[in-house]
Amino acid sequence: MEENKDKPTRRGKGESETKSVSSETNDEVQLEERTADSKCDPVNDSLDTQLSGKNDKSTEGEDETISASTACSHRVMAEFTLVLTGDPNSIEIGSENFLLHHDEQTNVKQFSNKLYDLCGRQICVINMLGLPNVDKIPLNQAVHAFILLIPNGQHSSHYRSGIEWLERTFGKECLSYVMTVLTHKSDEKCESALADLKANHCFVEERYHTCRRSMMNVNEIIDILEKIDVMVSENNPQCHNLLMIEVNEDQKTQDHTPHKEETITKAAEQMKTAAEIQQKCNQAECDVEDSEKNNEDTAEQPEIKPEPCEPKETAAPPPIFGAPGSSLYGLSKESAVPTSTYTVEKMETGSEIKLKCDPPKEHGDAEHSKKNEDGTAEHPETKPGHCESKKKTGTCEMDLSGNKQSKILTEEHKKEKLPEETEILLCRLHLQDSYQQKMSPADFLKIGPPVKQSNETCEKDLAQTFCQMSMMLDYRARYIPARQDGSEVSQPEVLPESDSIDTDDDDAFWANTEDSNQSKQAHVHPMDVQMAAFHCSDSFLKQNMITKLSQCQYALPLLVPDPVSMDIECPLWTFRKITKTWKKTQGDLKTVTMKSMPVCKAETPLVSFFRLGSLSLSKSQLMNTLINDRHSTFFHRNCPGSTKSRHLMDGVAEIAWYCPAGKPTDSFTDCVAFCNLHGDSLLIEKQREILTEKSSVIVLLLPTLKKSEKSYTVVSSLLNATKPLICLITDSDCGAIQAKPGKYKLGLKDRSQSDVSEELKQIIGKILSGPHTTFQLESLGISGIRVDENDSVCQKGKSAAMEIVKMIEGMDISKIKEKFLSCEGQLWHNWCRINKELYHLKGNIEKEKEQKKKQLMEIRQKQCDASCSELMKSFTKSLLNLPSKDKEYFLKWTQILIDGLSTDDLSSILQNYDETWSKVLDLKRKHDKSAELKEKQAELEHLSKKLQSATFGLEHIFREMGQIYEAHKSQKKQTGSRHTDWVKYPELAADVMISGYPMELMDGDAGHVPLTWISSLLQEVIKKLGDQRVFVLSVLGVQSSGKSTMLNAMFGLQFAVSAGRCTKGAYMQLLKLSEEIKNDYMFDYVLVVDTEGLHALELAGNTCLHHDNELATFVVGVGNMTLINIFGENPADMQDVLQIVVQAIMRMKKVKLSPSCVFVHQNVTDVAAVEKNMDGKRRLQEKLDKMAQLAAEEEVCDVECFSDVIAFDVQKDVKYFAQLWEGSPPMAPPNPSYSESVQELKNIILSKASNSTGILLSHFSSKIQDLWNALMNEHFVFSFKNTQEIAAYRRLEVQYSNWTWTLRSEMLKIENQLHLRIVKGQLDKIENSHLSKEMNKTYEELKKQMVFYFEDDRDKEILVQWQGQFENKIKEFHEEHIREVKRKLDEVIQQKNARKKLDNKKTEFENKLLQKSKELAHQLKDVVENEEELKEQFDSVWSYWVAELTSDIIPIKDINLEEDQFNVLEELGTEWNLIMKSREEGKYKELSEVGNYFGYITLMKYSRVGKALDFVQEKTRLKVSLLTHDDQEEIRFFINNVEQESLKAIQTKPVATQGYTSTYLQEVAKNVQKKVTEFESERKYIFKKEFTVNLLLYVFDRATSWLLQSHKTYKENNDALTYLNSKKNEYYIVFKSYCKGSSSAVVFGEMMCERLKVSAVEAVIDQTAVDLAGEMRCSLPAFNGNRLNLEKHVLTSLAEKEDFSKYKTYIQNPKKQVEAFIKEEAKKYIFTKQKEKEPKILKKNVDDINKLIKQALFEATDKVKKQEGNIDMWVKVFSSSLNNKLTLDTIFCQNFRDINNFDFLKEKLEKGLKTVTTEMSRLPLDKVMECRQTPDQILIDQLCNCCWERCPFCAAVCTNTLKDHSPDKHNVPFHRPSGVSGFHTKDTVDLVIDFCTTLVGSDRNFYPNRDSKKLVPYKQYPTAGDPLASWRITADESKLTYWKWFVCHFQKELEDSHNLKFQGKGEIPNEWKRYSKEEAIESLDEMCKQ
Repeated sequence: MEENKDKPTRRGKGESETKSVSSETNDEVQLEERTADSKCDPVNDSLDTQLSGKNDKSTEGEDETISASTACSHRVMAEFTLVLTGDPNSIEIGSENFLLHHDEQTNVKQFSNKLYDLCGRQICVINMLGLPNVDKIPLNQAVHAFILLIPNGQHSSHYRSGIEWLERTFGKECLSYVMTVLTHKSDEKCESALADLKANHCFVEERYHTCRRSMMNVNEIIDILEKIDVMVSENNPQCHNLLMIEVNEDQKTQDHTPHKEETITKAAEQMKTAAEIQQKCNQAECDVEDSEKNNEDTAEQPEIKPEPCEPKETAAPPPIFGAPGSSLYGLSKESAVPTSTYTVEKMETGSEIKLKCDPPKEHGDAEHSKKNEDGTAEHPETKPGHCESKKKTGTCEMDLSGNKQSKILTEEHKKEKLPEETEILLCRLHLQDSYQQKMSPADFLKIGPPVKQSNETCEKDLAQTFCQMSMMLDYRARYIPARQDGSEVSQPEVLPESDSIDTDDDDAFWANTEDSNQSKQAHVHPMDVQMAAFHCSDSFLKQNMITKLSQCQYALPLLVPDPVSMDIECPLWTFRKITKTWKKTQGDLKTVTMKSMPVCKAETPLVSFFRLGSLSLSKSQLMNTLINDRHSTFFHRNCPGSTKSRHLMDGVAEIAWYCPAGKPTDSFTDCVAFCNLHGDSLLIEKQREILTEKSSVIVLLLPTLKKSEKSYTVVSSLLNATKPLICLITDSDCGAIQAKPGKYKLGLKDRSQSDVSEELKQIIGKILSGPHTTFQLESLGISGIRVDENDSVCQKGKSAAMEIVKMIEGMDISKIKEKFLSCEGQLWHNWCRINKELYHLKGNIEKEKEQKKKQLMEIRQKQCDASCSELMKSFTKSLLNLPSKDKEYFLKWTQILIDGLSTDDLSSILQNYDETWSKVLDLKRKHDKSAELKEKQAELEHLSKKLQSATFGLEHIFREMGQIYEAHKSQKKQTGSRHTDWVKYPELAADVMISGYPMELMDGDAGHVPLTWISSLLQEVIKKLGDQRVFVLSVLGVQSSGKSTMLNAMFGLQFAVSAGRCTKGAYMQLLKLSEEIKNDYMFDYVLVVDTEGLHALELAGNTCLHHDNELATFVVGVGNMTLINIFGENPADMQDVLQIVVQAIMRMKKVKLSPSCVFVHQNVTDVAAVEKNMDGKRRLQEKLDKMAQLAAEEEVCDVECFSDVIAFDVQKDVKYFAQLWEGSPPMAPPNPSYSESVQELKNIILSKASNSTGILLSHFSSKIQDLWNALMNEHFVFSFKNTQEIAAYRRLEVQYSNWTWTLRSEMLKIENQLHLRIVKGQLDKIENSHLSKEMNKTYEELKKQMVFYFEDDRDKEILVQWQGQFENKIKEFHEEHIREVKRKLDEVIQQKNARKKLDNKKTEFENKLLQKSKELAHQLKDVVENEEELKEQFDSVWSYWVAELTSDIIPIKDINLEEDQFNVLEELGTEWNLIMKSREEGKYKELSEVGNYFGYITLMKYSRVGKALDFVQEKTRLKVSLLTHDDQEEIRFFINNVEQESLKAIQTKPVATQGYTSTYLQEVAKNVQKKVTEFESERKYIFKKEFTVNLLLYVFDRATSWLLQSHKTYKENNDALTYLNSKKNEYYIVFKSYCKGSSSAVVFGEMMCERLKVSAVEAVIDQTAVDLAGEMRCSLPAFNGNRLNLEKHVLTSLAEKEDFSKYKTYIQNPKKQVEAFIKEEAKKYIFTKQKEKEPKILKKNVDDINKLIKQALFEATDKVKKQEGNIDMWVKVFSSSLNNKLTLDTIFCQNFRDINNFDFLKEKLEKGLKTVTTEMSRLPLDKVMECRQTPDQILIDQLCNCCWERCPFCAAVCTNTLKDHSPDKHNVPFHRPSGVSGFHTKDTVDLVIDFCTTLVGSDRNFYPNRDSKKLVPYKQYPTAGDPLASWRITADESKLTYWKWFVCHFQKELEDSHNLKFQGKGEIPNEWKRYSKEEAIESLDEMCKQ
């Protein structure tokens, strides 16, 4: 369809630009232009709003106005309206999407309102995907259905959040109109989704549908529409009306009366008021000169003209968007059905005017706004010059309907009218939208661009900057210098000049220049910025903001008038997280008591200050001197940035607390609250009365104390009241006078502020020393005050939290966890202790391990039984069932209420701890070792435990959830058990973590990481967010050094920092990168890890050191960057921390992890002194270098300086911080320099992070597991196993196999081709360069694939370390393969050359045989009639012919190897009987697999020992062996080595070319005998003759097959008799043809066909072998992976067969068994499983050969005919046309020169070829397997060309795919008990049952070899040197069920094989006997995944 040409293009000059409304933009709201594909389609155009701009003739060049016109004359109304909501990812928006067609797919979340011809029906579709804020979306239509789109896989969470959003946004009634549509990809299944969704109480199955995400299937859309039809018919009413108009009854009546003009007039009046507010904004935008010009100009006005801003009959001026009652789109009352066509009565076309709401240029004080009697603002007359229309630049838009404006009301908030000044203020601060749609903590809990440290900030950024700086604890947030938005760069202000400056008259100087710069606008008052941000924040952000302001020691809003209703609100909720700590001094002894409690619960005196009238004195400044004379707690007129005008502070009462430090200099001895009522208290009666009632002392500031004053009434009433009163009088100079008891007055005239302050302190102190009332914040529930906590949503959360608190209220705080959180208590601690003991086993370690694992399972069972406490039930129930907002309140309330319960107890315990600790230190200094010291130390220990028990918070509840989950998961409890919610715990915790709460990573009390819980938690986070990249930032430092405070200030986090709540363990919190900076980084989130401090007081000695090293290693390893926090300048503390940190970093380097670090030196006395800092950095560098050298000694590493360990620049990577507090706590505010330093550090971190790719969340989860498992084993470097690296390496191995197969299969094809050319005599030399050239294309393409893999794989950062190694390996493989193929082809050439003598005779033989056959045929032609007789005649003469032809040639005889072997042994002196005995017994065939070689040896010089041994064996009837396992393995290795060397020696002999001779066996035998003698000379025993005979027979047996095959080749190539006999059938056919009288052409054709058949069969089966090998490699799972995958299948096959003999082969000679497995699998595949595959492959290759031959026939015949050639030419052309793919023996053409009909010859050959082809297609499988290289051998060459090194402990074979994989260490996941290979305890017959993976985690030791005298700990096995050092063996908790089952199943066979027993220390644990074969096989899969 053609595009509508009449429709304006987007962004055209002079044309309107249209945008869709996004939930993320606040700039404009306008109906999206319909982008139709048809010309004037009435359906498509029904929603079009076409905007065009017209030029006017203003002096500025253009004055653009906007009008709207319809594209077509008539409209089509929608049958019904659908609203799309839900996840944008659940739908693929595109041009073929039936439901939501978008030409541009850039933003799925774009709001749009479109009318579709949908399946023949007119449907209005409103796109609200992404759950936007409806305040910003013009929606005033009746909706028939809300389609909730949810994606498959995340349907449950998306359904819940979608329903919550709909209910919250459109009311609960809308749920009846919801149709749930689950979308899925084409290949996804979603059957289980329905069952999941049914769990939701509001889900209706009949209103549920599924469809594909693309929505391109029309049938699916029709089904949805049909279901919607049913729903609509069932609903009453049938549509949900969103036009919730707030009108009174009169207005409703008017709407239904015919007096339309009156209705329009009333609407116009209402809209005029809003328009006048807009005029204020527009006046600010135009300067004076522009205004005058615009008034003079005549402009072309739109149909609705704003001038003179009076209502017209046709339509009313529209209100600004966001004003009360306003809506962007009106709906005509006459509309019969809901429609998106917006029209106005009596108007043919609509018009839409947009006005820009930019900050005004001037703003008056309160006096400038006069008020009418009704309190509404009186506005100046609107001037036409200021009603200027704007083109798409404004944020305020107007509606043109002329109807009463409609609005959407929600349960949470209503849009209400703001006062004019407030509206303009919010507009200036760009908060106009945030008043309705509040800012939330999520807006600031993300990492954005750095806060600018410039001198000035734009007005529009003031509120954001204020919030950001507050979160950073920078109290200068109140003093942000602002610049006008008009200027981008601050410049010096140009002062105005007088017009008479050039005259001599001085009148200008004396003239009244009261407002010489009237056009200049006053900047926003700092407190207006604070209060504007406060009003525009939701309750949670308000709470965070007030908490931060409290930490900045600022006064906090206590009573706040609502900007709209002016109702008084007490924001009690915002105070809930504030805790105050002070020290109270009381009594004559001045006893100091520390108190700490939530400020809401603190009962303190309240001193309230009121101002009555106007004063020149600053009340707030005076109050500051009472609290902290060095800090402006209350903002006052002399503070920076203060202005005369303020709009939001009058009537606000602020409160601050004075907290004494327990020092003599304290102003007051106890905590005192001070309240400051801003504004004239005479005019603020309500707040004054409230505070008067609650105050302990009232302080009045008056200009004068006279009865004639307005203040008289107030003063008089207070004078007569009982409350103490202090009057401060500005016009009096009298001193402090007590007029009557409790009533004081004090003159301020001619008095310094300090004097007044001191006197005031004395008076207040005197009053408070006596009886007085107290004030508590929670008591402010007075009638007439709205308390924010009374909101229903807050109360719901509180009531849910109170259920929990009521359970623990009144309990001893230290008993709560014991009763309600029992899973994380002693049970969990015991579990951790036992689990750590698994890494410190001694004695019978496998038995001990099984016992401990049993204990662990028992503890888990106890945890399961104890996991249903009422507290946890209540908590998890609330998390599961509460809506998201309620849940947020619930969590906050739970945290607040729990903290409130424990604060008092914690303060008491901490004070006792402090006192006891001080006494212990005093006694130690006195060297007092009395009982008192022990008593105090015991008391200290008791207090420490009590402190740990009393610390109770939300984190402990989540810890309990984690333990419940781990316990049930380990028990594999099913969801059908009595406690089923545990399965959902990770999801609940993930939601909480994503919402901004820190989650515990390491349990600080138990000192353990709950790996199962953390893994599941992170997996749920991945499900919800995707596998995002995160940058992990961790922090490490000494306890109480300000780590958490620094992180909180840096990112606005909420890590616990209060007294007694120091971080224990480690916590992680997720921070998102903001959209502004997201593109600058390669990750999406920052994960902050906060940790407990080093040198914890609770630990001591070695425990502390071990814990610190463990923690530091974990923290440094887990982070991409670690902040090393050093506190103070104590060299000793610094050295301890540095040593721990450097050692941790060095460990990371050794395990190939590369963290970075930044040193933060806090609390430095003089950070400004550059010289001192340089010196400090130099000293730090020296210390780091020294620590690196010390750590290098311990970690055995060659390091000279710290920079050898990690990339470190002391100039850039060290940051100095000033002290946190500006003064002495508790009244000191944070130091602004500290905040600056935090910001600078944040910039450094982000700068470094910009070069990092971070880490995937899934990789982070694996990394945690790896680090912790290694740490458990103590020897971190030896135990660390990087799971992610291993997984990446294994995938790389699979790729390596694919790459090598590509090279191998191509080389096989080339080899086959060259082999044919050599046989044909076309090649007599092969060069490497030729082979390289043939392979070049494949090799180059492969190199490109490798580069692509390493550069584009998702793990490319990990893979890069192996790129060079694997590229070299492929190169080596390529070159080695070329050399190997050259060697094979050289042998073929040698064989070819060796049979030249025979080849020379072949022509003679063939000529004679042909002639003789022809002669015989002529003789018998008419004599013999039947073929049998003919055959007999031919046979009778054939032998004669052969004998005649070979009469002068000696035939080659067959060889008798058995006789030769016997003769060789006899020549060596071996007795005949011994030879015969060995042959008959056949033991020699399994010599390398003998379990015990003790029977083959004779002890030397130990005759007594031998006799003693015989005696013991006779008495005990046990076979005792003096051979150790090492001895046994040495003998086995010797046998295998001799076998390999002997085979190599024999295979070098030219048997295939020169024939066999028995001398070869003699050489081998002498060499073997020599090897035996050499071996015996180094041992304490000698071999018996039986061993030497068996060894020789074993070697001969292995060489037999090669010798026979080689001799066969020699005989075939060189024996004339053999050659002639092979031609018998061919010449019989010739003979037979001649007998029949066939022509030469027929005979020649038959001969050619016979020879082609031989050659073709050979070529076909060779290619079929290669193809079959490739097919098996792809199809068989055992062959299509890496070496580890092959090993797994070998072990699986062995278990399934349960054949011990095969197991024995595998144990003794794994390569042999693997080769046997490959042969067996190949045979099974070819002959049984995939029997149909081979014929298909064979047929394909036969067809290829057939095509080749036919093409050659055509070319030869065609060429000979054209050139009139003869038979010789035909043969030559035909042979060359076969393309080196077929050989063709030379045919002697002399006898066929008479052939001249080549077409006939071609015909005969084609006919014969059909027969050949048919025969080849039916070749039996056995014949196919006679190829040069069988498929199984090809696979063996491919799969077995790998590493075969064996574990020194258990003899398990390395599973690395690369043969030489240095520097990567050998490894295998399938380790086994050492006894399987025959290891036994020294001097006993007890087989060893231990796994080496268990041993390396135990505390046992071993001797590296039998001559060693020094024991080596198993944990440090690499220190024993090679071969152990070349292996990586990690403790795996002995998970290998497979080998446990094997040992139990084949116990007897193993014992018999080794002549040893599983007894004593080697007794098999009973637990092993419970494993089944199925479990054993399953465990192999589990191990391969690790």
